[in-house]
Parts: sequence; structure tokens; C-alpha cells
Amino acid sequence: MRDLFAVIMMTGIFGLLSASFFVAMDAVDVAFTEASVGAGIATLLMLTAVTLTGRSEDSERHKPMWALVVVFTTGGLLIYGTLDMPYFGFAEAPVHQHVAPRYIYDSMQETGLPNIVTSVLASYRGFDTLGEVVVIFTAGMGVLALLRVERRPGIDQIMADSIFYLMHERHLILRIVTKMLLPFILLFALYVQFHGDFGPGGGFQAGVIFAAGIILYAMVFGLNTARYVVNRTFVRSLSAIGVLLYGGVGVVSMLLGGNFLDYDVLADSPVAGQHLGILLIELGVGLTVAAVMVIIFFNFCGRRDLP
Repeated sequence: MRDLFAVIMMTGIFGLLSASFFVAMDAVDVAFTEASVGAGIATLLMLTAVTLTGRSEDSERHKPMWALVVVFTTGGLLIYGTLDMPYFGFAEAPVHQHVAPRYIYDSMQETGLPNIVTSVLASYRGFDTLGEVVVIFTAGMGVLALLRVERRPGIDQIMADSIFYLMHERHLILRIVTKMLLPFILLFALYVQFHGDFGPGGGFQAGVIFAAGIILYAMVFGLNTARYVVNRTFVRSLSAIGVLLYGGVGVVSMLLGGNFLDYDVLADSPVAGQHLGILLIELGVGLTVAAVMVIIFFNFCGRRDLP
């Protein structure tokens, strides 16, 4: 078990180093995502999954041959689909002929945003980003459907909860430091959320950072305490509200005479419409990502009924 924890921590360290490499290559937005997702929330969820894993393997073994066939077939199709792609770094690739120059030279005039990554993800590829948000929402609902039944604690679990509670009471320094850092973590998440138009960041990164702050609070002060602070019904509603907000912007754009997710018609000038539309859909992304991350953590930990 210790070796497994060491591997997880090494994975988190590798994610942090990867984020540093992205910063060195001027890919700050990618570094934000790697630091918050790869080194942050992924490490916490892996640690949570390990706590649910037993020390002994079940004697009954199931051999899902059809699942293995589906995995190999899907992998083969994906590999086959990459055979027609140009080589990595090929200067004559189609993306370098008309797509990339359009983003680099025209995005500032068309969207009014200095951050090209945000303009691409939220405006030029807004429909694709909507699909990604729907995938995240579906993943959260899948985890909620599979793990919605919580186990009732037995005598052994009650004793373990008492030990866990005493452990938290003794680590006063950890609790005090967490109380001091938590407001700054949440404030930084809001900064990343609403400053992603002009600098590195956006809804994806802000949602993960905000969820990491809530997860940190739950790990230090206990899950039951976190449940009193964070209403799970409200969190589930937020996950749906984020998707509806994103799609609602597209519907409003159509009602005003534009195309789906055409932000130009949302205001008097196209640039102001782009600002308003991107602000709203990024808010929807942040709400859905934060809510889904919290849902996954709470439902995983609820299987053990931690205090």
C-alpha cells in the first residue's frame, strides 16, 4: 500500500514538473490545466480511490472478453484514424496554412480578447467546448448513478471514524493553516474564472481549483462537516445549471437572429457581444466542472462514510 501511495505522489510531482515545462514553452494555459488537473485534482481522486481499495483480492474472477474486444477494436480504429494525419511539426500541414494564421492575426479584432486560447475555445470552437462540458456533466451523473447508495457504518467503521476524528483534532496546525489558505484558494479560483479573457485561465481551470479547495476542506475537517457546509443537492443543481447556461447562450443567439453560439448578436457591437457571450459560457463551464469534481469526490468518500 505504501508503494502505491508513493507512485501516486510521484505522478503528482510529474504533473507539476510537466506544468513547469509548459510554462517554459510559453504555454501558460496548458500549464494551468496540467497543474490543477494533473497534479491537483487527479492526485486527490486517486488517493480517494486507493482508500476504497481492499487489501485482498476477491477469489471470484470475472473475464469480460467482450469488453476486451470492444477496447481493442476502439483502439485500432483510433490508430487507423491517425494514419492520414500530417507528421508532428510539419510546416505544410493544413492547420498552419489558414487556421492558425486566422486565430493569431484576426482573433484580437474579432473577439477583442488578448488571450488567443480563450478566444479559440470559447468562440471559434464554442460548439466543441459545449460537447466537452456535456461529457464532464455526463461523467458526474454516471458516478452519481453508480455510487448513489451509501454504506451504513458498522461497529468497525464507527471505531475507525472515532480514530479519524481524534486524528483531526490533534492536527491543529494543519487545520489552522487550511483555514488561512482556503479563502485565498477560492479567491484565486474566482480570479482565474473572470480573468481568463485577458490572461491564462478560464472556466475549466477555475472549476478544478474551486473544487480542490472544497475537497481540501473535506479532507482536513471531515466529510460530514463538509456536508454541512456544502449542500449536495445544490451542487448537483449547479452541475446542470452550468450546462444549461452554456446552451442557453446559444439558444438566445439564435432567437436574436444569429447562429448557435454566435455572440456577435448579444450586444450592440460584435466585440461587446463576444465579451458577454464568452463571460457567460465560461461561467457555465466553471460551474459544471467544479460541481462535477465535488460530486465525484463526495460519492467516492461516501462509500466509506468518513466523518
